[in-house]
Amino acid sequence: MRVSRPLPTPSDRPGDLRTLRTLLPYLWPRGERGLRMRVVAAVVLLVAAKGVNVIVPVFYKHVVDGLAADEFGRIAAVPVFMVIAYGVARMLSQGFGELRDAVFAKVAQRAIRTVGLRTFRHLHALSLRFHLDRRTGAVSRAIERGTKGIDFLLSFMLFNILPTLLEILLVCGILWALFGIWYAIVTFVCIGGYIAFTIIVTEWRTKFRRTMNETDSEAHTKAIDSLLNFETVKYFGNEAHEGQRFDAALRRYEEAAVRSKVSLSLLNIGQGAIIAIGLIALMLMAAGGVAKGAMSVGDFVMVNSYLIQLYLPLNFLGFVYREIRQSLTDMEQMFQLLHERAEVADSASAKALQVSGGEIDFRDVSFAYDRRRTVLDRVSFSVRQGTTLAIVGPSGAGKSTISRLLYRFYDVNGGAVTIDGEDVRSVTQASLRAAIGIVPQDTVLFNDTIFYNIAYGRPQASVAEVEEAARLARIHDFVAALPDGYRTMVGERGLKLSGGEKQRVAIARTILKAPAILVFDEATSALDTQTEKEIQASLREVSAGRTTLVIAHRLSTVVDADQIIVLEGGRIAERGRHTELLGRGGAYAAMWARQQQVEQAREALQQAVAEEEGVAGGAASQPAGLIAPA
Repeated sequence: MRVSRPLPTPSDRPGDLRTLRTLLPYLWPRGERGLRMRVVAAVVLLVAAKGVNVIVPVFYKHVVDGLAADEFGRIAAVPVFMVIAYGVARMLSQGFGELRDAVFAKVAQRAIRTVGLRTFRHLHALSLRFHLDRRTGAVSRAIERGTKGIDFLLSFMLFNILPTLLEILLVCGILWALFGIWYAIVTFVCIGGYIAFTIIVTEWRTKFRRTMNETDSEAHTKAIDSLLNFETVKYFGNEAHEGQRFDAALRRYEEAAVRSKVSLSLLNIGQGAIIAIGLIALMLMAAGGVAKGAMSVGDFVMVNSYLIQLYLPLNFLGFVYREIRQSLTDMEQMFQLLHERAEVADSASAKALQVSGGEIDFRDVSFAYDRRRTVLDRVSFSVRQGTTLAIVGPSGAGKSTISRLLYRFYDVNGGAVTIDGEDVRSVTQASLRAAIGIVPQDTVLFNDTIFYNIAYGRPQASVAEVEEAARLARIHDFVAALPDGYRTMVGERGLKLSGGEKQRVAIARTILKAPAILVFDEATSALDTQTEKEIQASLREVSAGRTTLVIAHRLSTVVDADQIIVLEGGRIAERGRHTELLGRGGAYAAMWARQQQVEQAREALQQAVAEEEGVAGGAASQPAGLIAPA
């Protein structure tokens, strides 16, 4: 049994600094001079916006002082210039900020796109073992959250938190220079206390947010898994059971969300109290200065404006800090996928496979998915150029494992797999898989058109080539009769098609690929007898002159194979041609006899049903007058 591999948890994280270091190269991309110029321009605009922003209260002070009445209650003049300067400064501060966002937008979106694409490609480069162990819903959620986390981090940390901290230092410096060190100290202590309180409480609240995310991922994964297995749920009437599982996850999310909301209210109350205390202290100090004649009314207003100006961007610091921490967590989960080691990787000296004949050799191959259970034990066989080898045996004997090793989804634990004398571990995976075409037992299609799914074998193929492949797979007539023809959507995992129709699409896809080596893994298992015979004829035509490996359960499909090997318990029990194996009276002969009995029983049953239907039909059509009286 395989256990789903969990995604990294926050306790597993190597640290936020490593996450930021991983992100930085994407913000300063190598060889992208245009993007680097945008980064520099954005920094310049950021500094300009904050520089202008700290001057705004100064202009406001002069406007107030200019409008203040003298001792005779008269206003000397309206400070038109200062009013205009105040308005222009506010406009420039906002304008520089918007220009900064506009200039940096391409850098941010390119980083998101590059990271997302790299993660997607890396997931495809990971081994089959990883994909069998993974939870699809959780992995897709990690990528989605990770890319959103980058966007949030760039938007708020670079252009909100860091500039605000710079502004705090500038304001403290201005207050110190104009009114003395105590104004700077009170402002710094107030804002510093605000930030410290916010961080401490937010850290405490993080566990609630973490539980929300974990239960959200759990609910999402359960929903995806249940919907993908819609038919199975219906077969067993387990809709209520699935609803209960989903509701259990939602209930845990609800409880965590309530705690998160209550703790948020406590955070907001504390933040408001700290700012109020700081504001009262500064206002009392400034009012005292005005009363003593050391400060003007404009100075009083300016001090108030500075504190309010600093408070506004910090007003939602708790949210921003929490989201930044969460973004770092989400990014780390996504980057952790990038750090996932590929179990099967091309060596530095790997070269493209040059197929001259397509001869396959398994030399003393041993393999185990789990060290505690050996699947293949020193298996050796050869498939000569242009010949067909069939592998048969009971379920669990290791038949499908052979095709996975040939494709190099896994590396052998012992021995070697070669094609035309080249070890598959010494060639590139892309060239190896380009040389092999497979029709798997479990056919899964993309949620796209029939045409797209057939053309997937060779995306650059023409319409005529796709249709010819469909004819050879005996599916063209069926598709042509559909209302939308080749544009018919097959649904999620191809569920709108029957098992036989899906399998014929898979056969057409492999025919279109036209590989040097063909692998049929129970390729006709989902087909009726008549269609199977038709497709077997097509497959013989397609595989003529190609090296072919057939993995089969129904022995009637391999009687013409050049060689048949029988796997039992991970070892080759017998090998030879069909007639030779029957003559030996061994495992193959016993399997053949059992399947023949099953086939004869099925044919007898079908004949009996046909005869019964024929009698019933004849009786129904007989004239009433010819029925003998009782």
